[in-house]
Amino acid sequence: MRVFLGVLAVCLLLASPASAGACYSQQEAEAEQGIRIHSELMVIGLNCNHMAKAKNLYGQYRAFTSKYAELFATYERILMQHMARNGDKNPEASLNTLRTEFANKISNDAAKMRPDIFCRSYSPRVEKATKLNYEGVRRWAATIFPSHPVSKPVCKATG
Repeated sequence: MRVFLGVLAVCLLLASPASAGACYSQQEAEAEQGIRIHSELMVIGLNCNHMAKAKNLYGQYRAFTSKYAELFATYERILMQHMARNGDKNPEASLNTLRTEFANKISNDAAKMRPDIFCRSYSPRVEKATKLNYEGVRRWAATIFPSHPVSKPVCKATG
């Protein structure tokens, strides 16, 4: 019986997400969250621009994007490298699909709410983002909120 349990344990370890490439490193999780945040801010900026009195939310989003373009490009590279390492034949298309999924999720939230309520609830995120420095953006992306989990579990640290 002990031999059976030992073999079962080894099999479970070999089939674990970490060994199957089904988990993210901390850096990969941050990258996905960064891309999610960026995608959400775009949708918020577009949906709420007309309701933000004297605030060009979409313009703020574009300025934020420009200011942190290299960070978002790095996040994209990290995710596409992860995808390629795990057998994805077209990581760029998969990244675009992921971005679309993030945008669709928040767009569905917007569709379910009255526009004024959605914008009152979500537009502060654009203003928050524009006030962050580089490390602040990274900390935000590195924080995994239960309401916004990453699409893969984070790999357990070994050692």
